[in-house]
Amino acid sequence: MPTRRGEWRLPHPILPASGTFGYGEEFEPFIAPGSFAAIVPKSISPEPRKGNPPPRCVETPAGLLNSIGLQNPGLEAFRSRYLPMLRRYGAPIVVNVVGRTIEDYLRVVEALHEEEGVAGFELNISCPNVTEGLRFGLDPVATASLVAAVRERTDSILVAKLTPNVTDIVEQARAAEGAGADIVSLVNTFRGMAIDWRTGRSRIGTPTGGLSGPAIRPIALRMVYEVAAGVRIPVCGIGGICEPEHVLDFIAAGATLVQVGTHLYRDPACLTGWLTRLKDLLAAEGIATLASLRGRAQQKR
Repeated sequence: MPTRRGEWRLPHPILPASGTFGYGEEFEPFIAPGSFAAIVPKSISPEPRKGNPPPRCVETPAGLLNSIGLQNPGLEAFRSRYLPMLRRYGAPIVVNVVGRTIEDYLRVVEALHEEEGVAGFELNISCPNVTEGLRFGLDPVATASLVAAVRERTDSILVAKLTPNVTDIVEQARAAEGAGADIVSLVNTFRGMAIDWRTGRSRIGTPTGGLSGPAIRPIALRMVYEVAAGVRIPVCGIGGICEPEHVLDFIAAGATLVQVGTHLYRDPACLTGWLTRLKDLLAAEGIATLASLRGRAQQKR
């Protein structure tokens, strides 16, 4: 695991995906200490955001279509109210940052990078549900410019969260790596639609939304496999992870970490049993560590 300001000594590879964990309040009844190796809360922008009009979510076959629109309380409310709550989990906090401009990202990072418990930042350059959400994520030059600007302002660990809505996600990952990212996380949601044929209207409050859940897992796994082969920095795999075996699939594809997202809505306490199951699965195959499994699929190329 890369280190900058202190080490991430993570007990296991599983984190919550930003946007599915809120700011920790909702999960306190379900999460035992040590459940998550680190916490990735919902995105934070410099100013509060109202988000998109409702309805904001609709279930699809094997998935969830959402258009939240990055609703969040803003930097100052996060720092004063929600950051103290997140510290109670006793895990490193990786703040997911969103902005309309590079200056927006810098404002949040500069304000929080010395805060107790904040171990790093995940730069959200991949949200498909706001007009500027993919501004930095679709263009490798823009991706590199943003990562480089943030890298100059903090020695905290930087994670670049990539969109799958591109022609070549490896190109985006290499741009982030070259600009100073320590980790790339992928994938964010895929743009999709749900239409009520009777009315001709979208079933959510915007024409399109972001598709997540089991439906995207095969594509996300393929992209993680490709990126892991194309960069030297660690990869955090995201997309439709619903059981311990899926975690191991992503590790075998080359991921170092994973994030669980949509499945947390179904089973917020899932990790209590998953961690034991992971150990049992590895032991049954005679695999001593996750490190020895990592990238096994790469060796079969």
